[in-house]
Amino acid sequence: MFHQKKAKGLSIIIVGCSRVGITLVEQLSAEGHDITIVDKDRDKVNEITGLYDIMGVVGNGASFGVQVEAGIKEANLIIAVTESDELNLLCCTVARRVGNCAAIARVRNPEYSIEVEYLREKLGLEMIINPDLEASREMSRILCLPNALEVTAFAHGQAELIKIKVPKGNMLDGITVADVGSKTESVLITAVERSGHIFIPSGDFKIEAGDVLSFVTPRRQVKAFFKTIGFKTNQVDDILIVGGGLTGYYLAKQMLHVGTDVKIIEMDKKRCDELSILLPKAVVINGDGTDEELLKEEGIEDVESFVPLTGSDEQNILLTMYANNASDVEAKVITKINRMTYNSVISKLDLGSVIYPKYITTEAIVAYVRAKSASRGNNIETLSHLYEQKVEAIEFRVNEESRVTNVPLMNLDLKEDLLISFINRHGTIIIPSGQDCIKAGDTVMIVTTQKGLVDLSDILE
Repeated sequence: MFHQKKAKGLSIIIVGCSRVGITLVEQLSAEGHDITIVDKDRDKVNEITGLYDIMGVVGNGASFGVQVEAGIKEANLIIAVTESDELNLLCCTVARRVGNCAAIARVRNPEYSIEVEYLREKLGLEMIINPDLEASREMSRILCLPNALEVTAFAHGQAELIKIKVPKGNMLDGITVADVGSKTESVLITAVERSGHIFIPSGDFKIEAGDVLSFVTPRRQVKAFFKTIGFKTNQVDDILIVGGGLTGYYLAKQMLHVGTDVKIIEMDKKRCDELSILLPKAVVINGDGTDEELLKEEGIEDVESFVPLTGSDEQNILLTMYANNASDVEAKVITKINRMTYNSVISKLDLGSVIYPKYITTEAIVAYVRAKSASRGNNIETLSHLYEQKVEAIEFRVNEESRVTNVPLMNLDLKEDLLISFINRHGTIIIPSGQDCIKAGDTVMIVTTQKGLVDLSDILE
C-alpha cells in the first residue's frame, strides 16, 4: 500500500444505503474523499457512520433541505443509488439545480435504459449506471468464451483481460511466462493466483496446473490463443436461466441476439407473461427453478450453460453446485452473488465464474472519481478489480507528455508488483516490450497489487 500524494479528496454525497452505496462508502472513504451518506433509515445511517469516518444525514435525498444539510453547495459529486430509479433521477436533478456538482444515478428499469443517453444529456448527468445490464454484459462475454472464468473489456472493446484456470496436463502447465510470450507475442500474462497468493509475474515465473491466471490480448486474438492452449473457442449453443428478473431479462436478450437458444424458468406467472411478450424467441416456463425434477425435465443434464439468477445468493450457490454435479456435458455455469459476506468460504467452493453486480457498478463510479481527482494530464478510462479486490487493472488515457512518455519502458523506474500490460495507440493494441514507449494520445493499461492509483505517474517509484 502506498500513500497518494497528488489526489485531492473530493466532497461526495452518496444517497442510499443500498449494497452499492455501502461499497462506495468503503472504497471512496479509503481513498481519502470526504463522504456524506443520506438515507431515510436512521439505523442504517448510524450503522455506516459508526463503521467509517464519514458524515450522515437522515432524510429524503431528493429534498432541497436535506441536500443543503448534506452540503450540496460545496459538494463536487452526488451519487444516487437508492432502490428507486425515479428517486435517483430526482436527487440528481435537484442537486444540479442547487449545487455546482457532477451527478451519477443508478437506473435499472429497461425502459429508462433505452433512453439513457437522452436522460443523461437532458438532466445533465455525468453517468447513468445500470448494474443488471452491466452484469448481464459480463455474463454474455463469458458465455461466448465458456472456458474463461472472467472476461473484461478494455480499450473500447479492442482488448480483453481474461481469467482462466490452468488444467492438469495443459500445455501451460510447467512452462514460464516468457515461454508463453515466445509462443504468441499477442498475449501477456498479467497476474497469477496460487494457493491464495497473488503474483504479478516476471518472465521466469513458472506456471503450474491449478493456477488461476489473467492475461491480456487484443480481442481478435483471444480465440487463436485459446485454440493454441487447447481450450474450447465456440460460444454456448443453449442456456437455461433460473429467474426472470431484470438481469435474467437482459442476459436472455443478449444471448438471443447472438443466436443462442434461451430457456427461462420463472416462478411468478405474471412475470412469465411479460417475458413471453418481451422475448418472443425465448422459451419461458412458469415453475420453481429450484425444483430438481423440473430442472431435469427442462434439460439440466444436457444444456451447455446454466445461470441461476434467483434473488437469493444461497439458492444461486446451491443451484450452481447441483448443476455442476448433474451436468453430463460439463455445462458452463455462472453464479451471481450480491452479498460479500462469507467471501472466504465462497472462494473455496470452486464455483467457477462468479459475478458481483455491485462491484461492477462501483468500479465504474470509482474510476470516474479517480479521474476527477487526478491531474489534467491523465484520465482513468476503465477500472476493474480482480482476485477478490487484491489486484487492480486500470486503463489511463495519456492526454499530454509527462515523465512517463517517450521513455523506453525498460528505463522507467516502476513500482514493484506493477505491470504495463498494453498500449492502445489509435485503436491498435500493442503488447509492449522493453523498447516500446508511451506517447501522448495513447491509453495504457496497468495491472498492479498497489491500491489507489489516480495518475499514470503514480506507476513510478
